[in-house]
Amino acid sequence: MTSKKIRTIEEMGEFGLIDHLTSGFTNRQESTQLGVGDDAAVINHGAYMQVVTTDMLLEGVHFDLVYTPLKHLGYKAVVVNLSDVYAMNAAPRQITVSIGISGKFSVEALEEFYEGVKLACERFNVDLVGGDTSGSMTGLVITVTAIGTALKEELTLRSTAKNNQLICVTGDLGAAYMGLKILEREKLLHAEDPGFQPELTGYDYILERYLKPEPRVDVLLALKEAGITPGAMIDISDGLSSELLHICKASGCGCQVYDERIPVADETKEAAAEFQMEPMMAALHGGEDYELLFTVPLSDFDKVSAIEGVSVIGNITDKKGLALLVGNDGNAIQLQAQGWNATED
Repeated sequence: MTSKKIRTIEEMGEFGLIDHLTSGFTNRQESTQLGVGDDAAVINHGAYMQVVTTDMLLEGVHFDLVYTPLKHLGYKAVVVNLSDVYAMNAAPRQITVSIGISGKFSVEALEEFYEGVKLACERFNVDLVGGDTSGSMTGLVITVTAIGTALKEELTLRSTAKNNQLICVTGDLGAAYMGLKILEREKLLHAEDPGFQPELTGYDYILERYLKPEPRVDVLLALKEAGITPGAMIDISDGLSSELLHICKASGCGCQVYDERIPVADETKEAAAEFQMEPMMAALHGGEDYELLFTVPLSDFDKVSAIEGVSVIGNITDKKGLALLVGNDGNAIQLQAQGWNATED
């Protein structure tokens, strides 16, 4: 008798695992417009669409309290979920926050965390409407659920990209990853020499991009004012390469983006040089930028190009699954997903 091969989670990867575990589920409710597979689930309420997304953050995996202030962590835990709502071209309305806490946390520490939660709620006009608290044996565990709404005609999915549409990104990419690299370097140096004082002067921009990301609601408002409804959209949490592949898979299309058009800040380039890294590697695979990646019709080129903070980096093609990065020399390489992996050290 042949024994069944045991597969490891590492072999499947994060997204392969999600697809595998959820492939046997079917939607039974008529109101379930979209389940697993986008930035948020979509529930049809007739006059409007409700979007729901949830995210879990684990101490030691997604954040390190050695260099992450609790107020920043509370703020970030909320906005990374709001970013998923905005990526559906929807408006966030409510959140729930659940935490698992170990004995090392004082009431004052948790108050600091919730100050960050409150700041995010105030800034983005959302209500904290519930949650749960439990003990934890493995450090701090945070789960945030965000709920939003959108008009049916304005809802934007990953699966609605069309051939020849332009591919656009907001802001610049790779900064958050380089901010994390700096923090990890200084932590290591301090561990080797307890008398060492971390030197973070000059890294303000990339550190803030990692510790306190901001969802790009400003660009969504500018798109609306310009009369542009994105064709497809996703937020960049796992790196540009992974997100492009998500859109290609969901939309049954291909894409080509141009190396020289991908925006990377000078501060990111300078930090990458310290680590003898190519800045483009951080932009393609670093993740946690929480910028928006979206498509628009070719006819909207002039309008979208006029919006501050938006770069046109390529176009959608009809070559299903073929995601290409075109270099300055004209040569193209196939993009690979190398973003976040839960099994990595």
